[in-house]
Amino acid sequence: MEPDKTGKIFVISGPSGVGKSTIVRGAGGVVEKTGIPVCVSATTRPQGKTEVNGKDYWFITRDEFEQKIENEEFLEYAKVFDNWYGTPKKEVEDRLAKGQSVILEIDTQGGLSVKTLYPDATVVMIFILPPSNDVLQQRMSKRGRETDVDSQIAHKRLKNASNEIAMAWQHYEHMVINDVLENAINEITGIIKTETGENKE
Repeated sequence: MEPDKTGKIFVISGPSGVGKSTIVRGAGGVVEKTGIPVCVSATTRPQGKTEVNGKDYWFITRDEFEQKIENEEFLEYAKVFDNWYGTPKKEVEDRLAKGQSVILEIDTQGGLSVKTLYPDATVVMIFILPPSNDVLQQRMSKRGRETDVDSQIAHKRLKNASNEIAMAWQHYEHMVINDVLENAINEITGIIKTETGENKE
C-alpha cells in the first residue's frame, strides 16, 4: 500500500506555555522527524527578544494585518489578548494542491475555523495537554515574555487554558500530554506518520 498522496493539515494546539513550539519546531522535534513544515502565522503582537521574524511569526503592523484581512489572505484569523493572529492562506493551499501536508500551530479557535473549511479527512486535530494546571502555571511564569505591567496577561492565559482544554476534548481527535518532552514528540510524530500513510502497521 502506497502512502496517501493527499495533503493533510495537521492542526497542533495547546494552552500558552504548554511547549508547542519546542515540540513542533525544536531540535529533534516534529518538523525535523516528519519533514512537514509549519505554516508561520502572522501577528500584530510585539516581537520577543529571542524570536525571529519569519520563523516564529511574521510580525506585522495592525494596518498591514487589516489590509490582509481585506484582501482575504488569511485562512483563519482571531484576536487574542488584544493582538491579532492569522494563518496565511496561500502557503497552505499551495501545499495541499501539490498533495503535500502542512502543520498549523494555532489556537483552538483557529483550529476549529480551519476544520470547517476543509473535509474532515483533510484536517487532523492534535491538542497538547500539560501534565497538570500547576505545571502549566510554572511554565508560564518562566517564559519571561511579559513585563510586570503585562503580568495580568499571564493570568488571563491561565484562565483561558481551561476553556481551550474543554473545547479540545470536544473537537480534537488526538490529546497528547507533554510530561516527558521526547515522549510527546514521538507520540505526535507517530500520529502524523500514520495519517500520511508512512506508518503501514
